[in-house]
Amino acid sequence: MIQDNPANKITVLGKTFNTEEERRNYFRKELRKHLPELKKMEGFPIGDDQDVLKLSDPPYFTACPNPWLKDFIHEWEKEKEILEKQGKRKSGEQVVLPYTENIIESVNNEIYRAHTYHTKVPHPAICRLYFHYTKPGDIVIDSFGGTGMAGVAARKCDGNDKELSNRFTYEFKEISDLQIGGRRAILNDLSPIAYHISKVFNSNFDVIKLDKIVKEFKKSLASSIDSLYKTNYNDKKIAFNYLVWSEMLLCKSCGAELNYHDLTSDYDKKIFTETLTCLECGTSQKRTEAIPLKETVFDEYLNKTTEQIKYVPVHLNFSANKRRITKVPDAFDLSLAFTDISNEKNIYVPTDAITVGDKSSDPFRVGVRNIHQFYSPRIRLFLKTYLSLVDSDKYSLYSDFLVFVLTAILPKLTRMNRYMPKHGSRALVGPMANTLYIPPMYVENNPLDQFDFQAKKIIKAFIDKHSLNVGQIGSATNLTNLSDSSVDYVFIDPPFGANIMYSELNQITESWLNVKTNNKEEAIENKSQHKGKLDYQGLMLNSFNELYRILKPGKYMTVQFSNTSAAIWNTIQNAIKQSGFIISNVITNDNTRGGLHAMLGPTAVKQNLIINCFKPVENVSKETLANCSKSLIDLTNEILNHLPIILIREKSRVNIYERTAKLLYDKLLTQYIVKGLPVPIDSKLYRKLLEENFIERDGMFFSNEQVQIYDKNKIEVPDFVQLSILVSSEQDGVMWLKNLLKDNNLAYQDIQPQWMQALTGLRKGDFVPELAIILEENFLKDEQGKWYVPDPENEADLEKLRTKRLLKLFEVYKAEAAKPKGKIKEVRVEALRAGFKQCYQDKDFKTIVIIGDRIPNNLLMEDEVLLQFYDIALNRV
Repeated sequence: MIQDNPANKITVLGKTFNTEEERRNYFRKELRKHLPELKKMEGFPIGDDQDVLKLSDPPYFTACPNPWLKDFIHEWEKEKEILEKQGKRKSGEQVVLPYTENIIESVNNEIYRAHTYHTKVPHPAICRLYFHYTKPGDIVIDSFGGTGMAGVAARKCDGNDKELSNRFTYEFKEISDLQIGGRRAILNDLSPIAYHISKVFNSNFDVIKLDKIVKEFKKSLASSIDSLYKTNYNDKKIAFNYLVWSEMLLCKSCGAELNYHDLTSDYDKKIFTETLTCLECGTSQKRTEAIPLKETVFDEYLNKTTEQIKYVPVHLNFSANKRRITKVPDAFDLSLAFTDISNEKNIYVPTDAITVGDKSSDPFRVGVRNIHQFYSPRIRLFLKTYLSLVDSDKYSLYSDFLVFVLTAILPKLTRMNRYMPKHGSRALVGPMANTLYIPPMYVENNPLDQFDFQAKKIIKAFIDKHSLNVGQIGSATNLTNLSDSSVDYVFIDPPFGANIMYSELNQITESWLNVKTNNKEEAIENKSQHKGKLDYQGLMLNSFNELYRILKPGKYMTVQFSNTSAAIWNTIQNAIKQSGFIISNVITNDNTRGGLHAMLGPTAVKQNLIINCFKPVENVSKETLANCSKSLIDLTNEILNHLPIILIREKSRVNIYERTAKLLYDKLLTQYIVKGLPVPIDSKLYRKLLEENFIERDGMFFSNEQVQIYDKNKIEVPDFVQLSILVSSEQDGVMWLKNLLKDNNLAYQDIQPQWMQALTGLRKGDFVPELAIILEENFLKDEQGKWYVPDPENEADLEKLRTKRLLKLFEVYKAEAAKPKGKIKEVRVEALRAGFKQCYQDKDFKTIVIIGDRIPNNLLMEDEVLLQFYDIALNRV
């Protein structure tokens, strides 16, 4: 981290230094002493001590658990007192209602575009939450920190970014001068590459000096590399833009060589096909039908021969006379394409074997089994030249920034960059998201162009300077280097099930850092890691338990959710509740574009969901809850004080699900279960308690103070949208969808966010199918791909097909129940209903009783249809 003026004395945690380099060296020595103890903590990365220290910038950022976090928090708490004395921060605690406005925030800013990653939340979206939930000087944490946007947002709240602060002041009139001020962020992530990006994003740089250094660095780099990225044109050597490499195959009929690019791409006629026609025998075949042409080559990095699918240069693009020109590579181009000089700089090129995982099968198919094989020969030479320059004394002070630029362009330098000529001017489509895939045609970009373009873009992101945050590599399941009740707010955007295999995808870039993810505690579903939904749920619960422990009572946690799976949605909500948090509300966050993983297609998530929840105050403890009548009212008050009072959408008041008797009872129930106490009241009696102690309006309950605010707004906004159906079963889901689609046809992307918000309180053991399946079984699509409610005749036909599918699933349950002592832990209730009905018609009462005894008892007792069939069958067996 380069500070404003290196000539000034630098004081960190009570110690004073003459320069940043002196500070860094001192704390690296101290960090080395801590390493033996830190290695005992979950999440310590894989790498040599020296590489861990090299990647660290202590005491702020450490490439391992950070031993100075408690020291920073102690200093930050003192800073709060100073801010209060200066009148820059309100004193005392205020009750904060949850944020209720749906967030729409563009990713069109310099920071977001500076470095790619699988997922990112634009920092202005997080700033909105900080202004609402926190005060200047407050301590925030993101334990799934990713690229550090939560830290960037904390810094940007200080008002130094005039454009951002003016926009917020204009958009939110209620933001006062007392809300403008930096927050202090703690950033944690399991991934070294995420940590590295976060560390640099949360640094300060002298951009004038940095611009000069970058120009000098590029000049040094070009002197070694530039000549390798030239081509001949009109007797001159000029730089080219990119070179396309094509897979070679063998004809399935005659064995002749097939050049995939040449046989599928006709630029003159603009014909691009997937079919290859053999020039020798005329056989037409798809790429998957032809035989891959494999060749044996000597790998100088591994010092052994390897077998790989053969690729050859086929298409070169360069610029001349203010236009882009293409040509077939000539002998000169071919001679340079395979240039990789073996020398002492080979040590900079990682040769680690690829981890066998859910996403590694395609590289293995091509013959790529080691990291360096993801790069063409000339790119490898560029990379080792680059890193050797970074290590030189001249650039050592700027190594963090220069490595940041390198990791930003690395995705554009691998053999995974797809070339698809049918897209014309947009033929360079980049790597496929969320997988390791080497395409049949890949692009070798000119790395000097990539460096120049990216470095200029990145420098713009560091114009403003802000206070420094802290960070670490560590597991979210183990935050023992933080004290209980020590942070003021939590914002996280955690992994969601099998959405993204972070450690598998990150291993390529992390290998260049020589520090890799320890994925033992990685919270994902992954067959190769032997992690299923239950393992994922356990890891997320442990993570939420830690966040609950370190968050101050009465404070909020915000969880961003970006997954289409109802099962993962339920898993996250259950883990939040089991850890002790109480969910206040759910809103949407539309980033208008996502990170690298912003997928397209019929099930892409158009909007992320944001869960706001809070940690109850300390007086709602296990002991207090045991004091029945008073605790019920106190806890209900605590919940109501953290729920929205009024929601206005499109000039109408809308219902607040969380204030209904059903959901209030669910929240209260969870608190007793989490604390291991018997539930003192049923839903019917709790409803009576609500009516006697609180005030009901429009099916929602309020305290006396809250209802006055609600009634005032009710006069100002008289229109009210009636309560929607809450989805707690498949049957509810169908009714909810019919209600939603009765007036307008909607696409899946428009339905999905609303569906997630309505989905709540599923019964234990009840399996509700994914939204896509329910839509397919009960609704029809129009020509635009939008779903609508079918007319009665079509609905009857759909019902017949659906019943057939349900009865097929019922046969599975029937076979499971027939096994000795067979228990069915999870079922699709609609399949049981269809099966019980069929058994009743067939007078097969025995099957109804057997299955009824083997399913979870709550499903049988809570479903009146199943119970009716069961009672009848029980009397007739």
